[in-house]
Parts: sequence; C-alpha cells; structure tokens
Amino acid sequence: MHPILRNILAVLAGLIAGNIVNMGLIELGSIAFPLEGADPNNMEAFAAAMVNAKAEHYIFPFLAHALGTLIGAILAAKLGVKYKITLAFVIGFFFLAGGIMVNYLIPGPTWFAALDLAVAYLPMAWIGGKIGSRLKK
Repeated sequence: MHPILRNILAVLAGLIAGNIVNMGLIELGSIAFPLEGADPNNMEAFAAAMVNAKAEHYIFPFLAHALGTLIGAILAAKLGVKYKITLAFVIGFFFLAGGIMVNYLIPGPTWFAALDLAVAYLPMAWIGGKIGSRLKK
C-alpha cells in the first residue's frame, strides 16, 4: 500500500477509535454521575443543565477527551508508515478543534476549559505518538 494512503488510513482509524473511546466514556459518565435535566440530544437543555454541574460531573468529560485523544494518537502512530508523531498530532488537533467547539457550545467553568484545552489534547497526542511509534507492528 502506498505510504501516503496508509498514513491517511492511520489517521482515519485513530479518529474513529478515539471517538469511540470518547463517546463511551461520556456515556459512562452520564451513568456514574447523572445530571438532573441534562438531555444529550438537546444541546440547549444540556447547556442549561450544566449550570448545576459539580466538579464530579467534569471527571468523565476530561477523561473522555484525554483518553480519546491518547488512544487515537497511539493508533495513528502505530499504523502510520512515516512521520508517526506528526500523525499523532493530527489526531490531537482534530480533537482540540472539537474541544474548543464543545467548550464554546456548552459553557462550563473557566478552570475546566483551561484544564481541558491545555492538557487533554496536544500533550496526550504527543504521549500517544511516543507510545505508538515504539509499538511493534
């Protein structure tokens, strides 16, 4: 397989796997720490319910963002042919863009937005790239 095509497929696989991890942890968090009035199918209702969220309601979203990025970056780096760290950072930038959008659409406390945007995406992409580039094929 052509290396460019393989790198593109590696990024797509990383995005899919990372999103599966992300959504799984978000669902698990809504079961572990249900938030009164939060309807994940209605963005306005969900954003309104987040006003009543406590610190524990932010544990699973942070884990979802960080671990989704990490798993996606590991997979992209492992499956890629060359530029493995770059592929991992592509995953990180995609997830960072999503994180910026979510932090804009669902306003939360400043401390969470700062922690989420600073730690959950690009640092996890770098760590995932390092791990994935060392794994045997």
